[in-house]
This record gives sequence, structure tokens and C-alpha cells, in this order.
Amino acid sequence: MPTPSLTGLTQAILDLIAMCALLLTFVMLGSHWIRNHILAFAAQSWVLAVLSAFIGFSGHYPALLVIAGLTLLLRGLVLPHLLVRILDRAHLNREFAPVLQPAMSVAMGALCVLLAYGAALRLGQTVDGQSPVTRIGLTSLLAVVLIGFLMLILRREAVSHLLGLLVIENGIFLGSLILMPGLPLLLEFVVVFDLLLIVVALGMFVRHLRAEIGSTDSRALDRLVG
Repeated sequence: MPTPSLTGLTQAILDLIAMCALLLTFVMLGSHWIRNHILAFAAQSWVLAVLSAFIGFSGHYPALLVIAGLTLLLRGLVLPHLLVRILDRAHLNREFAPVLQPAMSVAMGALCVLLAYGAALRLGQTVDGQSPVTRIGLTSLLAVVLIGFLMLILRREAVSHLLGLLVIENGIFLGSLILMPGLPLLLEFVVVFDLLLIVVALGMFVRHLRAEIGSTDSRALDRLVG
């Protein structure tokens, strides 16, 4: 079920929340410190919880209020806590060999946003005319997903790669909240459960890498071949 048309103050609030979620991805691009990436992911998850509650109240979707609570608890608290524990056990602090420096990474992230906006304009005309809600949802979804892929490409540490995947999932969740808020509550349970399994599996993987080759740099994975 699509989001109802919004006007005035309601649409401005929706724009602001989506913009905050997008800006937090640039915090991850503009810093070498992995702990900052985790804090930014947690803050982005809290923003998504606020967005879910806002759409739930304004659009009369009671299930979104439950999803807001789950998002705040699991995405905003449990997942960041598990990631911080992985960092502490692996004695990681920062990215030492990124492909690009933070300033260039942020510039590429800005290009991703421009590309997402252009694509959203074209897709919006096909899907729902010139609806501002559709344009906001598509731009947010595409921009955050593209920046998540950018993190996968530009980062070396295994934990940073996981954060890239989590950012991609947050982007899909952000877009679905705006474009299709009537999705079943069960779907969110399944997605969050999968995320928890991914984080736990990565924690075991990072510990194995640290024990076997003394590094969690993805470039060292070729040492495990054979």
C-alpha cells in the first residue's frame, strides 16, 4: 500500500528525516575510524525508527509503531553493540589502507546522490507521475544503497564490509517505509533475524582471520587459498 499524499508540514518532516538518514552515510564515508562508522549506523537506525513511527502515526499504520520499536532496539542498540564487541575482540580501531581518502570518498558519495536523484526523477515519472513522496522514497533508497556499495568497494576491513551491507539494507528499509508502509510486520522480523545471524557469523569470521593470519584486511584473504 503506497504512502498517502503528504502536504505542508508533514511532507517537510518526511524530507528532513530522509535527509538525516542520508547524511549519516556520509559520516561513514568521511572517517577512517570504524567506531565512528558504527555510531553513525546506530544513529541512522534511530532515524529510521523515528521515520517508521512518524509514518505510522500520520498514515494510520499501527504495525509501523511496532516496527519502530524493533528498529530502535535491534538495529539501533543490539547490532551496534555486537559490532563494537567484534572491534574490541579484534583490536581494530580504524581503516589503515582505504582505496580512497575520506574527501574523495565523500565526493564520490555526492555523485551517487546526484545519480540517485536523476534516476528517481525518471522512475518517478514512470511509476507515479511527479509525486513528491515517490521522489523522496526513490532518491533515498537509491542514494543510500549506492553509498553502501561504495563502502564495500572503498573499504578493506571485514567489519567495514559488513557495515556496507547493513547500510544497503537500511537504504532498502528506508525506501520501503516511504513507498510501501503497508508491508507485513513478519517481513521485518525475518530481515532483522537475518541481520543478527550475519553479524554473529561475521564475528566468528573476524576472530578466525585474526587467529590465522593476524589481520582482518580483506586483501589478506588470498592467504587462505589452498
